Amino acid sequence: MPPTLIVEGRAARAAARRLASLTTETKDRALLAMAESVRLHVADLLAANVRDVQEAEREGRHAAFLDRLLLTPERVEQMASGIDKVASLPDPVGAVIDAWERPNGLAIQKVRVPIGVIAFIYESRGTVTSDAAALCFKSGNAVILRGGREARRTNRFVAELLRGVLRDLSLPEDAVQLLSSGNHAEVAALCGLEGLVDVVIPRGGKSLIRAVMDAARVPVLKHLDGVCHLYVDARAELDMAVDLADDAKTQRPGVCNAIETILVHAACAEDFLPRLSARLRKRGVECRSCSRSLPYLEQAVPATEADWRTEYEDLIVSIKVVDSLEQAVEHINAYGSHHSDAIVTEDTAARDWFLREVDSACVYWNASTRFSDGEEFGFGAEIGIGTDKLHARGPMGLLELTSYKYEILGSGQVKERGRMRSSG
Repeated sequence: MPPTLIVEGRAARAAARRLASLTTETKDRALLAMAESVRLHVADLLAANVRDVQEAEREGRHAAFLDRLLLTPERVEQMASGIDKVASLPDPVGAVIDAWERPNGLAIQKVRVPIGVIAFIYESRGTVTSDAAALCFKSGNAVILRGGREARRTNRFVAELLRGVLRDLSLPEDAVQLLSSGNHAEVAALCGLEGLVDVVIPRGGKSLIRAVMDAARVPVLKHLDGVCHLYVDARAELDMAVDLADDAKTQRPGVCNAIETILVHAACAEDFLPRLSARLRKRGVECRSCSRSLPYLEQAVPATEADWRTEYEDLIVSIKVVDSLEQAVEHINAYGSHHSDAIVTEDTAARDWFLREVDSACVYWNASTRFSDGEEFGFGAEIGIGTDKLHARGPMGLLELTSYKYEILGSGQVKERGRMRSSG
């Protein structure tokens, strides 16, 4: 374990103890100052980002990757606005989740508390640095950030802006730390900081998340893939279905809530697929299709078994004709990643069955999967999207960055000796 990493972990633990006792007013004042600092330094931030993007272009990174990495004045403003929104949200720390009184007079309440120290490991998106720092700070957690090498200048600039605000306000600047050596061994070491890190949240490609899972000695909150589906039912409004497929695939194809597979009921395939093909050709989308859909799609190529499990992160989509709603749901549950899946239908019975039976974190009716996002859900921002079933599922905002404890208020109650029994 690198000695410097242990020092940083201890500094984060000390900062977390201080954060846990900060008032909401103090935290919100700091967040608003962070947003203002981002706005004041937009030109320098964009200059740092240009250097990262230029280096990525020289390395031959693909277009979707460059889009995730790129900052524009509009995206920087979104970054600042995201911090503002987090400041405006209710503080979860100290909120009473539930309360009750026992027959013996004990008053019990379940209260939200910070998790403590969060290690956040991510790739290629500078906006994520500010989102993660803001969410962790508001929820009373210290965060150790480990961004990808490809965005190191952008991430360093953002992290130093936020730390500078904390320093100026006499708040613990080690509540936000950035590891930037670029050493891959650093990831494994960070995941092994038992006693100093409480949870690891990876956000990025499958190889990164696998590496974190393999190295982790502390709990991990994650989603491994974003293999999302759109199912066009027999009773779908087809113009709506074309629009939703277009948006969910092409609006930003490199993100985890973009669809990778379109399932089409056989009853509407002959009418729907040529319309879909015309729209997707205009967008430059490559279609990889099952044998039943190929006759209706111009310039499509045959799909392989691997296509149904692939997160393309690009202008590529797989298309399959199914004979029933049940077959569509079976396909989604078998090949999907339990992230975000949608049905297009005017049949309320089909809608209800789909929403109930699809085993995913976010399930949509007549809406694009691109709304699986913390900001779109009203969380201000997100630190990731969980697809596991324990602790957090779907977009993870402030509430998902807290745990809870029980506070028990008594008036001298003791356990009667004759009634004592083991609790475990």
